[in-house]
Amino acid sequence: MANFLVIILIILVVIIYNNLNNKIKGLESKISDLQENTPKHITTGETKEEPGILTQEIPSFETQQRTQSSPEINPVIQEEIPTNPQKDWLSPIFTFLKQNILAVIGIFTLVLGIGYFVKYAIDKNWINETARAAIGLSIGSIIIIIGHFLRKNYTVFSSIILGGGIAILYFTTTIAFREYHLFTQNTAFIITCCITLLSIILSYLYKSEILIIFSLFGGFLAPLMISTGQSNYLFLFTYISVLNIGMLIITFLKQWKSVGGIAFFFTHLYLLYWIMEKPEIQSIYFYLINYVIFYAFALLNYSKKNILSSFDTILLVLVNFFSTLSLVYIFNTLGYEPVIIFPVVFALVNGGLLFKEYRNKSFGSAYSVFAGLTISLVTIAVVLQFKTHLITSVWAIEATLLLFIWKKTTISIFKTFFYILFPLVLIAQIITWTQYFDSKQLTAILNPVFLTSVITIVTLFFNLMLLKRLPGSNFTKNSFFENAFKIISYATIYFALLFELIYQVSEKPFAIILCLGLLLSLYYIFILLLLNKKLEMNRYTEIGLIYIFFFLTIIHVSFCASELITSILLKKITITTYAIYLLYVIPIIYIYRKLRPTLHLSKTRVFYWISAFILVVIVSCEMYHFYILGTATISTLYPLQKHFSILYLPIIWAILSSIFIYTGLKNDNPEFNKIGFTLIGITILKLYAYDVWQMDNISRIIAFILLGVILLLSSFMFQRFKNMIKNLVDKKDDSNGNQNLES
Repeated sequence: MANFLVIILIILVVIIYNNLNNKIKGLESKISDLQENTPKHITTGETKEEPGILTQEIPSFETQQRTQSSPEINPVIQEEIPTNPQKDWLSPIFTFLKQNILAVIGIFTLVLGIGYFVKYAIDKNWINETARAAIGLSIGSIIIIIGHFLRKNYTVFSSIILGGGIAILYFTTTIAFREYHLFTQNTAFIITCCITLLSIILSYLYKSEILIIFSLFGGFLAPLMISTGQSNYLFLFTYISVLNIGMLIITFLKQWKSVGGIAFFFTHLYLLYWIMEKPEIQSIYFYLINYVIFYAFALLNYSKKNILSSFDTILLVLVNFFSTLSLVYIFNTLGYEPVIIFPVVFALVNGGLLFKEYRNKSFGSAYSVFAGLTISLVTIAVVLQFKTHLITSVWAIEATLLLFIWKKTTISIFKTFFYILFPLVLIAQIITWTQYFDSKQLTAILNPVFLTSVITIVTLFFNLMLLKRLPGSNFTKNSFFENAFKIISYATIYFALLFELIYQVSEKPFAIILCLGLLLSLYYIFILLLLNKKLEMNRYTEIGLIYIFFFLTIIHVSFCASELITSILLKKITITTYAIYLLYVIPIIYIYRKLRPTLHLSKTRVFYWISAFILVVIVSCEMYHFYILGTATISTLYPLQKHFSILYLPIIWAILSSIFIYTGLKNDNPEFNKIGFTLIGITILKLYAYDVWQMDNISRIIAFILLGVILLLSSFMFQRFKNMIKNLVDKKDDSNGNQNLES
């Protein structure tokens, strides 16, 4: 019964296909009749379908470069042409998928259906193992023949059909070897190589890029299909190198750029697996061979037209940096020296092409790319000489190179790659910092961890400069990603300095570590605020830094100073440490005297209250510190703390409130008046609610007398200045009235 149903289904499919085919032929004949009757001067806008991966050509970067460099074209058009196509470089691929998705799904479904049918037949014991393999090979061959007959009228569809047939041949060979053991590994490898060779020949004859991609996938997956688990890397990479050379020749003849990208991906995936599993000296030879091959891939278009497309530039960057990273890793693992030989050699290769561009007085995008590659590789050689962290240094320099190429070519794909690589640089840098916990006796500054941080810091500075100077960039505006990049860059530089400082003083007492860490933080924020105009810092970042600065100042004068004083009284540190602690005063005075007029926050009322609060805290804490250091010992510390809080602190606050009131009256600033009266209120409330009940009689008398005198003087000063200001206003009004009468 099942056989009968299968036969009926096949007959129905044939009838439906024949009916649809006749209708399509009828429509084609009608279209041809209409084209014959159409006048010659009317264009239909249709183009003949070219054999290849897509029915519409992807706009090539070479055409855009020629348009840019042509002197006959209007300059305005030269600026506009390269931008629009680059933004939509994936649209032809989506167009292809929309037009051919049914064919792709259909061939995939057909392969699955045949697989299930064979499995069903196997389960029913209809066919033996040899017959199963023969059926698979026969079906694959039949599908290839069908695709061959359809190639003239349906180029893309026939390429998909041919690819499906080749896939069936690959899978059938793999199953026959791995599951049924019908032939040896060598025989299976020869069969897969023959299938790959057949698909390459067909793709060349049919001029089909789709088919060459199928061939490429099959060629690189063939070793996995027939693998027995025993690693024979010499044979594997000899085969891959020969395959890459063949693909290079195909690309040279047909200009199929996708071939180079796919081959690069699979080749370096195999190479990476090799060096991670078992680094050997032989792997270096294959890396160098494939470096030459893929460098030639990237320069094919450049050798013909002296132009580098975006794809060529990306391939150049990947080839140079992947090869450098992998070869240096192999040398480090095997203990060979010098590791800088590879970046130096690659720099010389790129430098030769740079010199060629310079000699020809050609300073276009190719010159910028070769210059960027040469400088980056030389920089990598220098940093490796100082034993920096390999991955962090290479990624940081590569990210800057991508940004540099983006600036010179304005191709958005490089900006995208930069934003992808930059988080990886940060992750690698964080991993590098963890070596501080494991390493012992690292030298100050000239140690691998900090030198790696210096490389990251330098590249971050270059990144900020490149982003700021990029033509047409909105970096200076309130763009979220660019502002986030700035903040992350500032934070990375800060933590690099902080971790190095903490490591170098880690054996000191906690009070010294905390004091130096806070001083570094305060001075770092101070420098950022000092350079806020040059860094083009936006308003919110600036305000955020000021708040952080004030918060750290309070922590420094309160908690940190208390730790220092306790350590000084315990004789753990000397009194000179307190002089270092007082260095925080310099940025505070400079910010208030010099930077305050340029800060956005200083134009708001809240700034006066924050400044007054910081001043009260600093004066109160420093007077307390001087009092304790001058009179206390470790045994009398707590009683003197209580005595200062009850007796001297209200007096200090009363004096400060008088100063605020005086400043407000003198400068005609009501905010200082409000601050002064608020502080007086807090002082009186503290005195009557708490202090008076904790004092002895003598202290109570002294406190009340001094505070009363200060309050009376403040009131008298307020009334005097109030009358003076009133008299000045009245005199000014009288003089204005007299002038009006005389006129």
